[in-house]
Amino acid sequence: MPLDSLEFRTSLQKLLVGLILILVPLTVFGFYVALQGDSHIRQVNGENFRSLTFTAAESTSAFVGGCVRDVSVLANTPGPLQAVSLANRQYEHLSEEALRTKIGAIEQTWESSETDGLSQKILTSDLARQLRRVRELNPTLLKITVADVTGAAVAATDRPAHYYQGEGESWQAISSGGLGAIHVSDLRYDDKSRLYYLSIAYPILQEGTGKFIGAVTAMADVSPLFAQLNRQPMGRTGRLFLVREDGSVIEAPGVTPAMKIKSEEYAAIRDALGSLRGREAGYIFATLPNGESYLIGFADTGLKEAYPNLPWIVLASQEAREVTGPVRNMTAFALLAMILALLMLTLLGAHVFLHRTQKLEDIETLEDKEPPAA
Repeated sequence: MPLDSLEFRTSLQKLLVGLILILVPLTVFGFYVALQGDSHIRQVNGENFRSLTFTAAESTSAFVGGCVRDVSVLANTPGPLQAVSLANRQYEHLSEEALRTKIGAIEQTWESSETDGLSQKILTSDLARQLRRVRELNPTLLKITVADVTGAAVAATDRPAHYYQGEGESWQAISSGGLGAIHVSDLRYDDKSRLYYLSIAYPILQEGTGKFIGAVTAMADVSPLFAQLNRQPMGRTGRLFLVREDGSVIEAPGVTPAMKIKSEEYAAIRDALGSLRGREAGYIFATLPNGESYLIGFADTGLKEAYPNLPWIVLASQEAREVTGPVRNMTAFALLAMILALLMLTLLGAHVFLHRTQKLEDIETLEDKEPPAA
């Protein structure tokens, strides 16, 4: 028999049942798979953000640690140790009051020409030349100053803004009651170089006794760290930035610390940072005040424990619709296919039902018209 003469006939009821048994499970299963894909891609991207912020936090911590090590090397070289030991000898026979009077008089006239000779000595000594050589080899260190046990400048790469710094809280933290301690300041801005920096002070300890006898203070340029954070690829709406624990943005594309902008993302992840489970997760999906849903990754730099002035946290954010874009399209298509399939089945079922009702009515009408049997 020729193939073109083959015919397949079936009732609409059977066709409807067959389509229901085939299309409904397939469309529902397809929609379920699409939803699972959306959930999976959200999880994968969340873990990627956690890894990204963790790496950036480690880099930030390593940068600060490297700067502190550079200053520690200076504090433990013979030059600063000998210079502060020699400077401290002039105080041996002075009373506390006489010492304060002497240093106070120099500090009061520090900006005048009366101290030009002392200033020249601080800037042209052998140790000052060594410090400038160190700065040439390590451009991250902008200015370096060596001070004696009282906080008076002994040698420096540039003229210090103040001759004496012993009355400040930072110096009290450095001397630490004669024991010596590392002190790192909060982020500061240098008008001369137009750069943001950290002031790092490292104690000079006497050999053998470990007694505090002076300190090396250096301004560490943080622009290399900021440039490194800005090089991270984040897509069209993604960005990586550094914030303090109060939400103030330290570094972000187009943002400087002087703007004092608060991070909306930090407000969204504050609760997660306060719990162990949240910190372990490292990311959340949250809706920000602009009404958009964002994927936010976060990681603590861990600097606050050693340096209380650096409670820094790395954040990364990106619009959720960009993160899940391809899968969202697939989910929308699966949902549309399911709706269309159900709509077609509904229309077909309505047609079958109405057609069947019409046949039954026709049969009943014909039976009414037939003459009674003789």
